[in-house]
Amino acid sequence: MSESNLKSMSDLVSLSKRRGFIFQSSEVYGGLQSCWDYGPLGVELKNNLKERWWKAMTFRDDVVGVDASIFMHPTVWKASGHVDGFNDPMIDCKNCKERYREDKIDPSQPCQKCGAKDSFTEARDFNLMFNTQMGPVEDDKSKVYLRPETAQGIFVNFLNVQTTMRKKLPFGIAQIGKAFRNEISPGNFIFRTREFEQMEMQYFLKPGTQKEAMEQWKEIRWNWHLENGLRPDKLRWHPHEGNELAHYADAATDIEYEFPHGFDEMEGIHSRTDFDLKQHQEFSGKKLEYLDTQDNNKKYIPYVVETSVGCDRCLLALMSDAYRLEFEGDKEKERTVLKFDPKLAPIKVAVLPLMKKLEEPAKKLFAEVQKHYRAEYDLAGSIGKRYRRQDEIGTPFCLTVDFDTLEDQAVTVRDRDSMSQERISLDNVVNYLNDKLKF
Repeated sequence: MSESNLKSMSDLVSLSKRRGFIFQSSEVYGGLQSCWDYGPLGVELKNNLKERWWKAMTFRDDVVGVDASIFMHPTVWKASGHVDGFNDPMIDCKNCKERYREDKIDPSQPCQKCGAKDSFTEARDFNLMFNTQMGPVEDDKSKVYLRPETAQGIFVNFLNVQTTMRKKLPFGIAQIGKAFRNEISPGNFIFRTREFEQMEMQYFLKPGTQKEAMEQWKEIRWNWHLENGLRPDKLRWHPHEGNELAHYADAATDIEYEFPHGFDEMEGIHSRTDFDLKQHQEFSGKKLEYLDTQDNNKKYIPYVVETSVGCDRCLLALMSDAYRLEFEGDKEKERTVLKFDPKLAPIKVAVLPLMKKLEEPAKKLFAEVQKHYRAEYDLAGSIGKRYRRQDEIGTPFCLTVDFDTLEDQAVTVRDRDSMSQERISLDNVVNYLNDKLKF
């Protein structure tokens, strides 16, 4: 049997809607550009991904978690540089009014949408932050922002966390949360959106030790993606050099994945120096220094190594990587399958009674399996079509209840990837799944 990988993002968009992973937001009203809703299977996949990240990052003695508010004091964003410097250069086509980021196109070329030549406006800066008001009166004092990143919620809580948890350097603070950016040109499905979720960790350390720490976290984060099932030939490093390097960083590199539109950023590992804590100390007037009792009670502002992965981008990489079209030359034997690593699959096992007359033992089995794993019960259509449905959503195992079950108290287990089948006893089903799905 031969197979092919995902060739076009449109194939994944189609499958996502057809099988309940991701829907266009507000679709009944024509949709809202670059906004997406996670359906029943999508939210399970996303929750599995977030749980994997949270355990990997915080089930260790040197990292703790927080969940900071989306709304923060507006001076936070002045101190971080977002108010004055979080801009993209924007140009418009004077003919069709299409808007572009200047750094993503060649202004000397015709408009990509309408083909008009020499039709672009002069570039102007566009701040990516969404702003709104807090309170009943709309004036400058009530202006607040939807956070464009989760990192600042960690930085302003550094001292609170360090003192209450009695943490010694080095230690990290992790957070999963929504962020919002008024992107000029979002696209590529859920790759670049205006509302997205970040999984970030800021690792605070003694100045001068950041290089070693960055190398350690690069290895940890690379291996995590491999453990999730991403193929190593689809991943690469992209170090930041020259103008790419942010003003607050002394080193940075991205983990890129080869999406259908090409290699693009999925996660960043950055050495942010002491920029953020120093800025918040200056703007707030509050000391954010660390008292190093292990080094003659020296006081200093810690340096930071950041790991920041886009949850939605990581999920998109997982779906892109898992997508396979398998065929044997016969059109009827083609199958689309999502070969998720079982620990991430939204549905772990499906119970399929061969006929309606077998519902009683099938439902009893389903109730038992559901105590342990996210499961699905499916009676509609031929057994072949039901197998194909489970293949498309990435279910690792199907349990088929047939008439022999009434006699031998056993069921047929079908493996998603090999499509091989074996017979196991009903009283051994949970143990069998525990062995196959051990994480």
